[in-house]
Amino acid sequence: MSKVIAVFGAGTGLGVSVARRFGREGFRVALVARRKERLDAFVAELAGEGIEAVAFPADLSEPAGVPALVEAIRERLGRIDVVAYGPIGGDQGFTPAAELDAATLQSLVPLLLLTPVEVVRAVLPEWTGRGDGAFLLAHGYSAAQPMPHLSGLGPVMSATRNYLYSLNAELAGTGVYAGALTVGSLIARSEVAAKARAAFDAVDNQRYEVVDPDDLAEHFWDMYTKRDRVEQFHPESLTPRAATA
Repeated sequence: MSKVIAVFGAGTGLGVSVARRFGREGFRVALVARRKERLDAFVAELAGEGIEAVAFPADLSEPAGVPALVEAIRERLGRIDVVAYGPIGGDQGFTPAAELDAATLQSLVPLLLLTPVEVVRAVLPEWTGRGDGAFLLAHGYSAAQPMPHLSGLGPVMSATRNYLYSLNAELAGTGVYAGALTVGSLIARSEVAAKARAAFDAVDNQRYEVVDPDDLAEHFWDMYTKRDRVEQFHPESLTPRAATA
C-alpha cells in the first residue's frame, strides 16, 4: 500500500506545493482545509498530474474534531504516514506587543497550538506501533525570533515550537520524526502574503523576501528523508545562533 501524507492547511501556497512534492514520490494525499470547493479544485488539479488526492473539509480551529477527522482519513486512505501542518491563512495577522490582549491570543491558540498537539496525539500510536512516521510543522520566523510590532502570532507559535523540540527529543530512536520549517519570507501564491506584506511595510526599515512554496516543499521533503535536524530555517541566513548551538 502506498504511503499517505495528510496536509493540514491545504492552501494555494505551501499546502498544495507539499501535496505535489510528496505526490510525485508516490504518496497519496489527504487535503484538509475549511473550503470544500477549493479542496475539490486541488483534487482535480493534482489528479491531472497523476496524484491521488482526497478532500477532507474541516475547521482546524476546533481541536475537538481532530480524532474524528484523523479517523476519517484512515478509513478512506487506509493509513497516515506523514502530517504536514501549516494552516496560517488570511484570517490571522500580526499585532504589536503593546496592543496585544488575551482575547487575541486566545483566538490564535486553537489553530496554532492545540490542534497540532491533538493531531500528534491522534497519529502517534499508529506511528510508534509501525516504527515510522513524520510530523512536519511550518510556521513563521517570529516563532523563533521576536520582532517589534510583529507579535500575536509569534508567542503562540513559539509555544508550539517549544513543544515540537521536546517531541523530537522524546521520539529519538523510535523511527518517528518531528521537525519544524521556520519561514522568514512571504510565501508566493499564499493568501497570507498580502496581509503579511502590509504588516511588514508598516514597520520602519523592515525588509522581507518572497519565496516560492515549491522551494519550501523541497525543504519538507529533505527533512522527511534525512530526519537530521529539529528545525530548518528559510532563508538559512536567518538561523538564530541558539538554534545551531
